[in-house]
Amino acid sequence: MASKPGILTDWPWKHLGSFKYMVLAPWVAQSMYSYMMVKKDHERDLTNFVIFPLLLSRMLHNQIWITLSRHRTAKGSNRILHKPIEFHQVDRESNWDDQILFNGILFYLGNMMLRGASHLPLWRTDGVIITMLLHTGPVEFLYYWLHRALHHHYLYSRYHSHHHSSIVTEPISSVIHPFAEHIAYFMLFAIPMLTMALTGTASLVAYAGYLTYIDFMNNMGHCNFELIPKRLFFIIPPLKYLMYTPSFHSLHHTQFRTNYSLFMPMYDYIYGTADESTGTLYEASLQRREDMADVVHLTHLTTPESIYHLRLGFASIASRPYTPKWYLWVMWPVTIWSMIITWIYGRTFVGERNVFRNLKLQTWVIPKYNIQYFMQWQKKSINSLIEDAILEAEKRGSKVLSLGLMNQAKELNKNGELYIQRNPQLKVKVVDGSSLAVAVVLNSIPKGTKQVLLRGSLSKVAYCIALALCQRHIQVCVMHEDEFKKLKATLDTQAASNLALANTDFPKTWLVGDGLSEEAQLKASKGTLLIPFSQFPPKQIRNDCFYHHTPAMATPKYLENVDSCENWLPRKVMSAWRIAGIVHALEGWNVHECGKMLFNIEKIWEASLLHGFQPLKPAIEHALIN
Repeated sequence: MASKPGILTDWPWKHLGSFKYMVLAPWVAQSMYSYMMVKKDHERDLTNFVIFPLLLSRMLHNQIWITLSRHRTAKGSNRILHKPIEFHQVDRESNWDDQILFNGILFYLGNMMLRGASHLPLWRTDGVIITMLLHTGPVEFLYYWLHRALHHHYLYSRYHSHHHSSIVTEPISSVIHPFAEHIAYFMLFAIPMLTMALTGTASLVAYAGYLTYIDFMNNMGHCNFELIPKRLFFIIPPLKYLMYTPSFHSLHHTQFRTNYSLFMPMYDYIYGTADESTGTLYEASLQRREDMADVVHLTHLTTPESIYHLRLGFASIASRPYTPKWYLWVMWPVTIWSMIITWIYGRTFVGERNVFRNLKLQTWVIPKYNIQYFMQWQKKSINSLIEDAILEAEKRGSKVLSLGLMNQAKELNKNGELYIQRNPQLKVKVVDGSSLAVAVVLNSIPKGTKQVLLRGSLSKVAYCIALALCQRHIQVCVMHEDEFKKLKATLDTQAASNLALANTDFPKTWLVGDGLSEEAQLKASKGTLLIPFSQFPPKQIRNDCFYHHTPAMATPKYLENVDSCENWLPRKVMSAWRIAGIVHALEGWNVHECGKMLFNIEKIWEASLLHGFQPLKPAIEHALIN
């Protein structure tokens, strides 16, 4: 929002929320009905019919740029600015599709009201030439002076400051303007299109090509990495004045009073507003190499639609805890296609980049889904991908690699021990994070608790929790005889005295792991607190019980570039397994933590607090406060 919002700041359909797409429904229905019902081919208006597919293609085009930009900036190569992007920018830019809806309505109106805008041929050379000339002349010239006017303090404070709130731009930052600005911009871009319509030289290719050119240049110019090769300007010297680069426009967002041009910098050079450091920044960005991460967190895809929840996916969805979205069902053809491609040819990729003081962090994603981790014939492939990632981290000089989600499953690789056995000379330390996960669970149990019920599958974390609680003289109850025997075998005589089989009167605190069934949850008494010790949260089916988060902690303010959520956790909350790797590197601990090895629980808990990570409030306490 601008500092002093002016009239026509908000979009007319803002109050509709996610139902805003309904404003196009009548137009789309009319275009499809008229095209299908008209029996004579010469009366069918293909132009009107293709408007909606064109709008969809523009949305896809924009999303491709978003994904490409986020992937490249995560890797760090050719990056322009080192400043971070935060949640408030993602929220502000989440309405980027509003301008496509606005354009769509105007296209339908133009098709209906202008004779030369309907029943268009596929191609007309004269129309294409007119578009090129009018864009280079009137459009670029008028935009330059409009843009300079928008930087006058009166208009800037009421409108354009909203766009400049994004210092570090993403492709879609290009269309984040108040509604009034978009009206002015459309009037400019309509000059070639209206001229073609009024002179009878319009064609489908000219319209679609011009819109694609505008979207391409807008998205490209707002990337935070340089991608235009220097050789291109050497081969075609005049191109310097006819096409801007991401670094050229990035200077406008940092210097404000330079580089005003739309796509063609020639007017900045003509009127003396070209920034003197344009060439220097351009070359420096091209020379910037890929970041070498000090800490790598290795995670994987979960459900088929989880690809959209990654930072590289839909930015607004990734900025919120993972929850199924009904509208993603519409994208199932794309989802299935991506699954097939991933299944056949998938390589580990960089999903996110963060900075913790002087420590560089990266999240790498294994292109495998939850279901594949349960397939015996997939284990070799998954282990190979994990081991390759560890060796790649070693090659790049990383200090620590933490194993997230099912990448540390006991059945898969003995909690990571397999890789240490195969590569005994590893310098990069492999961390499964189990010690911090145990510490988080222990510190999530309400003070004064005398008895807990342990439910779900037993794991390395479960055994360690049971041991720690029994040593603290807190009774640990289990449901089954075989679980009792397995746990008792790991405890000394004194600790084993605090282990018991549960009776029908269950404790009010449950520690739950994977495999907790709905039937088991129904046995909990009203007001029970369920604290997961697993990587994945239990399904919440009880409204009269309290569910805590999976082991996690709130991150300190100086953790930079946090603009997406980690799986189902809230904003700026990080899983204990991921934090453990960061703390390992910060403390310089030169040991692995995987397999049967467990780090000192109290020591890693204190170190986490020392570095600014904070425990989350127990769910029951949070409910009472709110």
